[in-house]
Amino acid sequence: MKIAVWVTGAMALAAVTGPASAPVAADEPPITIGLELGLSPPADPGLGQLCRRGAEIGVDYVNGVMGGVLGRKIQISIQDTQAKNEAGIAAYRRLVTEEKAVAVTGFAYSSENIAVNEVAKELGVPTIGSQSGAADITAKHYDVAFRTHAVDPLRAETWLGWIKKMNYKKISIIAVTTDYGIGLISETEKQNKEKSLGLEIQSLTYDQSVTDLTPQLLQVKAFKPDAIINIAVGQMIDLMVDQAATIGLLPSTPMLISYDAPVRPQWWQLHPQDGDVHFIAYYSPQQKLSDLGSWYAKQYQEKFKDQPVYSDLNCFGDIAIIAQAIAQAKSTDPKAIVKTLETGKFTGWAAGDVTFPRADGVFFHNWSPPMMILHYTKPNQDWREAEVAYSEGK
Repeated sequence: MKIAVWVTGAMALAAVTGPASAPVAADEPPITIGLELGLSPPADPGLGQLCRRGAEIGVDYVNGVMGGVLGRKIQISIQDTQAKNEAGIAAYRRLVTEEKAVAVTGFAYSSENIAVNEVAKELGVPTIGSQSGAADITAKHYDVAFRTHAVDPLRAETWLGWIKKMNYKKISIIAVTTDYGIGLISETEKQNKEKSLGLEIQSLTYDQSVTDLTPQLLQVKAFKPDAIINIAVGQMIDLMVDQAATIGLLPSTPMLISYDAPVRPQWWQLHPQDGDVHFIAYYSPQQKLSDLGSWYAKQYQEKFKDQPVYSDLNCFGDIAIIAQAIAQAKSTDPKAIVKTLETGKFTGWAAGDVTFPRADGVFFHNWSPPMMILHYTKPNQDWREAEVAYSEGK
């Protein structure tokens, strides 16, 4: 399913100055950037819509603030892949062969991103994973594969740091049987062994097609863990929370959610009494933003009457990075863009340069945001006021 979007119009800018660009020629066709999103189940539609918001403001920034690139405007072509591998591959082929996209981003599902990269390495148009964390997205060292998201080792390291800080000894993990879920189970077990943490870990999985997690949760209840790690996606996150509360696991047993779904406004609509929840986060309003990130936050606030969250921030940043790479390469040729992404320095939403070095292992072509664990301590708490339960070095 394709949704074509072309956002135009000059935007006033005082805080940020983009790269110098030739005047936009009226008769030049726009440069297309592909955006693969999960906008309908079994994907997490809320996650997809946030990414879409950020990318659309990214187009505003490039066309208005930067004045376009290489004398041309950009446009995004949005593909709803429903987090399905086959749909992701078909969307990538369509974007590259029919719409002549120069790069494809927005990926939030590891299995889909990995599957697309197998095609991308042959067709040569770069991908940037915006919210996909599995190791093989970058660990395979494909020249065309890039990522601006937290990789499995860092995410597992973060929650293991929290577990150690809390002196927990028994941990239950319930994970979806995708590269995301299985990868995080494997990485958690691996680090537990390598770091001699001595944790007793119960690892349970479920298929994306299931609609009931009670069997897994009853096993968890019998195991009597000190904490539960919820490695679900979309509606299954909510189902696990609700069913854990129904059988009496919550709130007595802390639950850590593997990404920042609870920062969305609908969290408290779905879980009005679930005040004692922990979750991984990659951004807090207390963080310092780059000038670009500050500009975006202002635009987002004006447009949506709310503050941005990581999901939209990162998709905005990826559109801006791709545009900067095109400008630095002075070319829309995908090979030139790949080379520039690998060797250049870019401005994203966070303070500091964004780079994609040919690093070892999973960190190849990878820039990671900071990570922390936030903790809701009462119902209806604003996520911006949530307790920082753990961050690196604390």
